[in-house]
Amino acid sequence: MDTTQRTDQQRSADRRRRELLEAADRVVLRDGPHASMNAIAAEAGITKPILYRHFGDKGGLYAALAMRHTDALLDSLRAALDAPADRRERVEATLDTYLAAIEARPQVYRFLMHPAEGGQPGDQGFDVGKHSAPLLRRMGEELAQVIEERLDLGPGGQQLARVWGHGIVGMMHAAGDWWLGERPCSRAELVRSLADLLWGRLAAAGDRVGGPGF
Repeated sequence: MDTTQRTDQQRSADRRRRELLEAADRVVLRDGPHASMNAIAAEAGITKPILYRHFGDKGGLYAALAMRHTDALLDSLRAALDAPADRRERVEATLDTYLAAIEARPQVYRFLMHPAEGGQPGDQGFDVGKHSAPLLRRMGEELAQVIEERLDLGPGGQQLARVWGHGIVGMMHAAGDWWLGERPCSRAELVRSLADLLWGRLAAAGDRVGGPGF
């Protein structure tokens, strides 16, 4: 098999994988954490064994969908952090970006973060801790890197940036989960309250010399 043929086959496989993920997305938007492999296969117009062939099992499909949505969310969060505004406005914009994302697609959020709620007879459900915790850790590490690159935190700054990164992500997740379920206040009110909680140390920290600024 020559290189051109291998490349064409890889492109075809990548395209088919994207089509299957788009079909899975449509089912998740409809069914949330109750999305099943049977329903996703039917939406894609294939049999469940073919779906398994592409993703291995339901956990493999979940991981692929999680990567897809986490990548998109991280791109949006980076854009909010890079916006031409003062630091407080960018902090609020970043918090709002996360909350707006889970508000706009609550079924996707529940599928990613509460998959143990789902599952159909004969269709193994997700282990919520096994699958969702790595997403939060990835977001925490990404935010820690941003903080370390932009803020001068002094000696031990790398460790402090990781504490802040994971702490902020944990706060956003816990507060957002509670807010999405109960809606005790507006999104804007929640953003302001969370920003107030974070603001003391974030306001006091100086920008890293030569960094992009925070």
